[in-house]
Amino acid sequence: MDISSSDIPAMVFGRVSSDDLGEFSLDGHMLSVLMELDGKKSLSEISKKTGLNMGVIRVTVSRLLELKLIERLEEAVSLLGRDFLDYLDKQLSLAVGPIARILIEDAVLDLGHSLSKFPNYRAAELVDILAREIQKEDKRVQFQRVMVEKIKEIQP
Repeated sequence: MDISSSDIPAMVFGRVSSDDLGEFSLDGHMLSVLMELDGKKSLSEISKKTGLNMGVIRVTVSRLLELKLIERLEEAVSLLGRDFLDYLDKQLSLAVGPIARILIEDAVLDLGHSLSKFPNYRAAELVDILAREIQKEDKRVQFQRVMVEKIKEIQP
């Protein structure tokens, strides 16, 4: 599995339970990370808790994956709901008109996701990209202001 992407801080892993693991040895970093992996915490949260930087986390997680001690949990990442995307579309439409939906779809694809599976943690980045498409400064500022408030509602 490639964990070199920019999304690594948001990735969530869980421990694998198996009777057929064989013999292996763990260094201190591997043990620290393995103990924190609970299928709920992101690698960013684990980095803060263990004090390990993301480079060390990346190497450690890669090694744990090779040893088949952990697995990535896709469903642990919370996704933007339809209500947020509808609100985003409405607010962007007020600023740029009917082309808003196309701009949103393009930005989501550019970020490597789909509208149906867009992660919460990238909402601010999406709003930033879309704000750059708004030519009039007053409309851009208004769009950013209302979207920041909406993002605050969805962030844990």
